[in-house]
Amino acid sequence: MTFLYTSGFTAATRPDQRMIDLWKHITTKSNWRIVQLPNGFFQTEYLHPEDDNWIDVTRRETIEGAEAAIDGSIEHYTKKLEFLKGPKVVKTFTN
Repeated sequence: MTFLYTSGFTAATRPDQRMIDLWKHITTKSNWRIVQLPNGFFQTEYLHPEDDNWIDVTRRETIEGAEAAIDGSIEHYTKKLEFLKGPKVVKTFTN
């Protein structure tokens, strides 16, 4: 599961620097943690870079599922950061 955010972007608009900084922050696994809730579920949380509060993201039945959710979020936002560098050339044609 990927991390949800409230301010998205399309190819026509670029995210602001604050959003880019957040994406960079959440692609670092040491900024995440997993806590066990009273109902037995495991909740993933990331440390907000500006106010040092833990922000809950997902809930999973197993600790392995929670860690997989974190890994998926990291992968997703790493790809978003790569996209900001511009299009990736995958093939060039010559005459």
